[in-house]
Amino acid sequence: MIRHLILAAGTAFAMSGAAQACQPSYTVKDGDTLFSIAEAQIGDLTKWSLIFYNNPDLQGGSLLEVPVGTVLDIPCPEGSVQKAPDPTPLQQADAELTLVTASNYAPFTDWNWPGHGMVTELVNAALEESPSPIPYAIVWEDNWSKHLSPMLDEKQVDMGFPWFRPDCENNPQHSRCVNFHFSDPLVDLVILLFARTDGSMRFEADSDVIGKTLCRPAGYFTHDLDTPDRNWLSQDLITLVQPDTPDDCFNMLATGQVDAVAVNEFLGVEKMFELGLSEQIAPLQRPLSIQGMHVIISKKHWRGTTHLYRLNAGLATLKQSDRYNEIVSRHLAHFWSKVKG
Repeated sequence: MIRHLILAAGTAFAMSGAAQACQPSYTVKDGDTLFSIAEAQIGDLTKWSLIFYNNPDLQGGSLLEVPVGTVLDIPCPEGSVQKAPDPTPLQQADAELTLVTASNYAPFTDWNWPGHGMVTELVNAALEESPSPIPYAIVWEDNWSKHLSPMLDEKQVDMGFPWFRPDCENNPQHSRCVNFHFSDPLVDLVILLFARTDGSMRFEADSDVIGKTLCRPAGYFTHDLDTPDRNWLSQDLITLVQPDTPDDCFNMLATGQVDAVAVNEFLGVEKMFELGLSEQIAPLQRPLSIQGMHVIISKKHWRGTTHLYRLNAGLATLKQSDRYNEIVSRHLAHFWSKVKG
C-alpha cells in the first residue's frame, strides 16, 4: 500500500508533544505519514522536512509517495547538536576552480548561516568526495543577476549555485537551457501554496486552482505553473500577481487580494512567522511542485563537462553516506530553531 506524504496545514504549526524514544532507523507502516513519523520520533510534526531531506531516496522520482516497508533515516534530536566538522577543507584563495553564490538565501546559502548555508556545505562536501579532488574557491556576489552574465557567461568564475533548472525538455529554447549545463540535484525543494486559514482555497487537484489569483514575487521562476499538463499561464487559466517582494505577496494574501502565495516551504514558513501571520496563513496539503537545486556551468566553458563529472561523482558518493544526512539534518534543525525561537 502507498501512503502520500502530507504537508502541514491549518494548525499543524502548533508544537506537538514530546517524542517517544527516537529510532535512528524507522520502517514505514500502514497509515504512517511524514507528519505522524516526525511527531512520534522527533516530537514535532512540523519538522517533517527533516525526515524528507534526510532521506535522499525520497528526492527525485515519486516524491509524494513512500511505500510501506521503506526504511527511513531519522535525524534524532541528539544528533543535531553535535559540533560539525570543518566543511571547507579544500577551499583556498586563487584556486584552480572557482564557484559563485550569494549571501542572501538562507538556509541554503548565506554568509552568516552555519557552514555558510546547507547547499554551500553540500557543494563543499561533494567536491571533497569527488574523484581526485582539487582545491577551489567560493566568491560571494549578492546580486544574483550578475551570476549568469557576465560572471559565468564570460568565465570569470567556473560554476554557480544554487539554481533551478527550467523545464528544458518542453522548453529547450529557454535561455538557461541553451547556455548552461546543470549538475544533478543537490536537494529537491518543495514548493507549496500558502492560503488563509479562514478562506475556501484548497488544492486537492490542479482543477482547484483554475480561476484563482496566485502571488509569486517578481523574478522568481514560473515554469511549474505552465507545464504541459497545466498551461495555467499560457491559457490564462489563473491570474498571476508578481509584486517586488515575498512580504508583498503575504500581505496581499492576508488582506484578501490574492487567493494563495506560491513559494518554497522555507520562505513561506519564515514569512508566516516573521510577519506575525502564523495564525492567519498556513500551507495547503498538496505540494505545487518539486524543484531541484543545481550547480550550473556555462556551455562555453572548455572544461565544463569535466567539472560537472567531478561534482556529480562526488555528490553521488555523498548522498550514499551518513555525511549527507548529517549536513541536511543539522541545517534544517537550525532553521526550525530560528523560526520558532
